[in-house]
Amino acid sequence: MKKNIFVFGSTGSIGIQTLEVLSKNNMYSVTGLSCNSNSNLLFEQVKLFNPSVVAINNIELSHDLINYCDRKNIKLFHGDNASNIVPLGNIDIAVNAIVGTSGLQPTIRLIESGIDVALSNKESLVLGGHIIMPLAKKNNVKILPVDSEHSAIFQCLHGENDAKLKKIILTGSGGPFLKRKLNTFKSITPKEALSHPNWEMGKKISIDSATMMNKALELVEALWLFNVNLEKIEIVIHPQSIVHSMVEFEDGSYKAHLGVPDMRVPIQYALTYPQREKTTVKSLDFTKMNLQFSKPSIDRYPTLSLVEKLINMGGNRVPIMSIANDYIVQKFLDEEIAFNEMFPLLKKTINQFSNNHLPTLEDLITLDNNIKLYLNPK
Repeated sequence: MKKNIFVFGSTGSIGIQTLEVLSKNNMYSVTGLSCNSNSNLLFEQVKLFNPSVVAINNIELSHDLINYCDRKNIKLFHGDNASNIVPLGNIDIAVNAIVGTSGLQPTIRLIESGIDVALSNKESLVLGGHIIMPLAKKNNVKILPVDSEHSAIFQCLHGENDAKLKKIILTGSGGPFLKRKLNTFKSITPKEALSHPNWEMGKKISIDSATMMNKALELVEALWLFNVNLEKIEIVIHPQSIVHSMVEFEDGSYKAHLGVPDMRVPIQYALTYPQREKTTVKSLDFTKMNLQFSKPSIDRYPTLSLVEKLINMGGNRVPIMSIANDYIVQKFLDEEIAFNEMFPLLKKTINQFSNNHLPTLEDLITLDNNIKLYLNPK
């Protein structure tokens, strides 16, 4: 019997690759698709997968997708936060591939509805791990990591005694500016920052990779997913992106997850867990490998030092970092600020809004609105 799957954020990089995986696997039926504003691509996906429910935040009322859904008896939801109002019945597993802060509420809704979540949206746990993890336990919901690093850790720990875990080693490529001179960072263009050496990703996560904000967010994710303390996680630079992450056990043994840098692998594993299915992904050639590892430079990636400080300080500071980063990245992409102005603006925003209280969902929504106005006052 086929499992019903809903893909949130279907027109983004992870969403597109998820649908590619699903198109080659007859175990699943796509019952729902959602996106922010890419109505043309969503229309093509709808025609290909014939879902029963579609959601889009922004669409021209004259777009052919609206008439198509009406003719095909497909329920279409459109308008602000459309993903937050779609019905969630008849779903076995959902992929949350929404980018940024807006992915939090769909994750909470899915868990409250008892639906397993293949989670790509980093911000869900970074903003609301203190809400989501207890809620998932209460509702007996699986949260299956889609990020390559967390999928790697998840696979390394499968079948192991968590109490014997000594350390998680979270790997990161260092992005496109691993060896670029620091005094040239002010002249980095969005085009340069989007050119990741190993992965094909969306714009936001590509910029996060260039600053290693992605690794700061992944560090917080790992704390929640694997229920460990900050002292048990180490971040290392691994430019080749072959070792996706590693774990060390108390007896001195290590387990590492290796593979080509292709997001279809962790996506498929999340969907087929605990089974493995055949893919067309290329095999590694170990005779041609020269794997390198090093400590990240805090001068080059100051966010890594900042996130540890914010975790230790607690309160709402880590969520502020994540929310503010969404808008700051967009300001850089829109060429309103320079690359080297992103981090100072991030610190300034955190200082403006920080307090010592864990935020509720309502607090997070208010924070998002206030930070947006603070960073975009016009």
